[in-house]
Amino acid sequence: MNKEYRPSVEEQPKEVQAGQEPAKKRRWWLVLPGMIALAIVLYYVWPRKAVSPAVGATQATPGLRMRTPGAVPVDAATAWKGNIGVYVTGLGAVTPVYTVTVISQISGYLMNVFYKQGQMVHKGDLLALIDPRPYQVMIENDQAALARDTATYNNALVDLHRYQVLVPEEAETEQTLATQAATVKSDAATLKVDQAAIDTAKLDLVYCHITSPIDGRVGLRLVDPGNYVTAGSTTGLAVITQIQPITVIVPISEDQLPEVYRRWHAGERLAVDAYDHTDTTEIATGYLETIDNQIDPTTGTIKLRALFNNRGGALFANEFVNAHLLVEEKRGVTLVPTAAVQRNAQATYVYVVQPNSTASMRTVKVGTTEGNVTQITSGVEPGQVVVMTGVDQIQEGSKVRVRLENVKPTTNNP
Repeated sequence: MNKEYRPSVEEQPKEVQAGQEPAKKRRWWLVLPGMIALAIVLYYVWPRKAVSPAVGATQATPGLRMRTPGAVPVDAATAWKGNIGVYVTGLGAVTPVYTVTVISQISGYLMNVFYKQGQMVHKGDLLALIDPRPYQVMIENDQAALARDTATYNNALVDLHRYQVLVPEEAETEQTLATQAATVKSDAATLKVDQAAIDTAKLDLVYCHITSPIDGRVGLRLVDPGNYVTAGSTTGLAVITQIQPITVIVPISEDQLPEVYRRWHAGERLAVDAYDHTDTTEIATGYLETIDNQIDPTTGTIKLRALFNNRGGALFANEFVNAHLLVEEKRGVTLVPTAAVQRNAQATYVYVVQPNSTASMRTVKVGTTEGNVTQITSGVEPGQVVVMTGVDQIQEGSKVRVRLENVKPTTNNP
């Protein structure tokens, strides 16, 4: 068989022997940069194409804005026409109409307490009983003294009548008659003293039964049964606070007084709402009862007293509340959620969602703000949709995907 003849390396030309290895190395270094470039392109391009814009937007790291194509999701609400109140606000203190410290008017041992701590009591309810037996004995003694002195008086009166008969007959002297008349008057006065002592003892017996002087809530018990109480003790037996109705004392600036006084003096019943310490939750609703007669020169404020029926007992004595006094109610104005109103150094503005689902920035003028509702005097009309959240991700003409919120205003708007 004929075999293909292949020359050995030694038999090849010297030019070929010298250039074989360098040619292989040159081909390797030409391919390597291309592979590196391809790897870099795949590293930066492949993940972006693998994730769709919608998925990339939803899986983005919180707090980072990803520039992905598509609409920006925002929360929005529709501007509406309604009413909004103009309020004067201030920090007030709940002050009872009456607060009574029940003090015993007599001395004696406390036998019984008939109320429970924190109980609602009414005027005339029996609260406690002091041992009445010493005062019953005093009544009996005074009655016996009265009977004795009555007999003495009657006897003196008989003698007086006898002397009045004997003197005209000159059987007795005028001096004796005058003395006897004075004795009768003295005995009559003694009878009045005895009767007064009886009345005093009866009154002390009544004071043994300690009753509530007002309607209200009893506080913690201050004296336990079995203790000896004294008349006029400053400790007292209990403290009763009237809580229905109850008042709130709130100071306002003297600059706010003219409008409040004008309306109150004209006979308007100005509503007052009491909110908790966070000024977010309404506790009770009442009305302005009266205005103090002088301004505090050190603070430039004047005190108002508002009255609340407090049927639910939500207001407690000495509690601090945020009072909102309604001075005026603006009716039929344009209202938007307060969250939709944005501000910068140049203007106050809102983003309005156009029919083509793009956002348009509108410069607005703001009127009264109350709670989560703000009045817009110009720039927005009722029925237009305003953006509440997501404004930091949009600009003029940005495409938006709207989720409408059902805004529940904290003011009394229809």
